[in-house]
Amino acid sequence: MARIVIIGAGMSGLATASRLATLGHRVTVCEAGGTYGGMVGRYERDGFAFDTGPGLLTLPAVYRDLALKTGREPLEQLVELAPVDPESRHLFPDGTDLLLPNASRGGVIQALDAAFGAGSGARWAEVVNDGRTVWEATRRPLLEEPLPADPGPLRTDPYPAAPPAPGLLARLFGAKPWTLADVAARQLGGHDGLTALLHEHALRFGFDPRTAPAGATVLPYMEQSFGVWYVRGGIRALADAVYRRCEQRGVEFRFDTRVEEVVEADGRACGVETTAGRIDADVVVSAMDARVVFSEYLGTAGSQDDWPSSMQRLHDAPGRVVVLLALRGERPAGTAHRTVVHAADRAAELDGIFGAGTPLAERPTVQVLRPDDASLHPVGHEAVVLTATTPAMGLDWTAPGVADRFADRMVAHVDAAGLGLGERVLWRVVRTPADTERETGSFFGSVPLPALAGARGAYLQAPTEEAPGFYLVGGAAHPGGGLARVGMSACIAANLIGPA
Repeated sequence: MARIVIIGAGMSGLATASRLATLGHRVTVCEAGGTYGGMVGRYERDGFAFDTGPGLLTLPAVYRDLALKTGREPLEQLVELAPVDPESRHLFPDGTDLLLPNASRGGVIQALDAAFGAGSGARWAEVVNDGRTVWEATRRPLLEEPLPADPGPLRTDPYPAAPPAPGLLARLFGAKPWTLADVAARQLGGHDGLTALLHEHALRFGFDPRTAPAGATVLPYMEQSFGVWYVRGGIRALADAVYRRCEQRGVEFRFDTRVEEVVEADGRACGVETTAGRIDADVVVSAMDARVVFSEYLGTAGSQDDWPSSMQRLHDAPGRVVVLLALRGERPAGTAHRTVVHAADRAAELDGIFGAGTPLAERPTVQVLRPDDASLHPVGHEAVVLTATTPAMGLDWTAPGVADRFADRMVAHVDAAGLGLGERVLWRVVRTPADTERETGSFFGSVPLPALAGARGAYLQAPTEEAPGFYLVGGAAHPGGGLARVGMSACIAANLIGPA
């Protein structure tokens, strides 16, 4: 039996703790805050309850595996899980209203043809099929296995590439790798609606479609192939379930206990120094944002230049503004769980997020989550969450009026599309990257990106085994951000450490 200390009680920390305790280890989790869940947070007031982080689950197989491996029971016995159907509604600036079914490739093709004209669905299907090629090439090394010691093959995008452009330079140096924007221009013909749909998948995960590799098409492939799911009571209920599993397996939690240093001896991690004293350990697992670990714990004095090259791209990852709306009146019958109101000007939006010093878009892309879940609000009311991707750095979200003005834009934009939320608001809470940083310790409140192949390894994260006896899990470690991926990072780490 090894003594294992886990730093952080976010979802990756909880998942890792439950797996390692099941393998027979003595596990202690140190959490600087007063509760568990990390970015899977919850806000409650006046009988309303909101997820403050992710609101939907993709690849539920990751947590099904966790439930079986740590307790030999289906995930559905721990939480109430339901597919979201329709998967999403999309409202475009030209007035087009698109409903996409959940986990139905044929249904998506029909919906696109009806909304955008015959042949639109076939164009989209070609892109998603190429995304399947990426999935098959990268599923194991990017989701199920440790990052290879030589990640060379993952530096090349497996997306089926276009033929090299003619000419001497192309023959000598090869054609420029495609970006996601190139996919939209060349395979989707630059169609406004289809391009907006593809760009939204990237933007939701924090990618700039103008620079993200074409292999980011794996994101819509995964969503449309494996479906999108809702946990009754909100995603926080999933965190509750994994925390209960940790307690059942004898994991010790020390809340309000900040780890200040990882202790090493003879080149190996041997414990941690905390605000409550030293804890000796045979293995230390950090579930903190790996960018913070490299800045504070590993002697790099906060210098991004000393980070692993695979993590450089994460420095500029965007954040999110989340607006929690407590609404009077019941949720209208037939309302889609997830609605996306697309930006009025895509180029202005991308410049505002990824262009340093560029003003934020007046009418940004906004995701609207309206779950049909009576446990989240008083009778006769509705709880709604708006989310927009924004810069995490370069903008002072704590300055007076900045957050509220942007939230006003978000509400005005969705109401202009016909949702009529503003007139029903009882109260609202605006959450920015500054809140994310304060509550979770995330680097400047930015959201870690999922790992992608291509771009010379720019979208790979830190390897799981950082040093002897010291492991990294979570969104800024392999295989990257998102509920499914941090769950996989826990599985990878547990497999590397092995049973007691």
